[in-house]
Amino acid sequence: MSNHQRLDDGMRWRIVGRLEAGQSQVQICREFNLTPSVVCNLGKQFQDTGSIERKFGQGRPRATTAIEDRYLSIIARRNRGATASQLSRDLYAAT
Repeated sequence: MSNHQRLDDGMRWRIVGRLEAGQSQVQICREFNLTPSVVCNLGKQFQDTGSIERKFGQGRPRATTAIEDRYLSIIARRNRGATASQLSRDLYAAT
């Protein structure tokens, strides 16, 4: 289990406010019980974008939809010996 926790928007704004007021990052880390990298990254993000919102949609885009995933799992259960390339051909032949 990790100790990773998400910062809510209120806490993010309080941290940015303290940074803008001139409080040191070390003091903010101690006060909010955060690692220095969290405070540093939040400060950089606010300076660069003017926003504290998290960036969604990072990472590789999905190759299949939920319906295609469901179809692939049905085909794979029916034909246990099928390879990935055979399943791929079956999927695109059906769509």
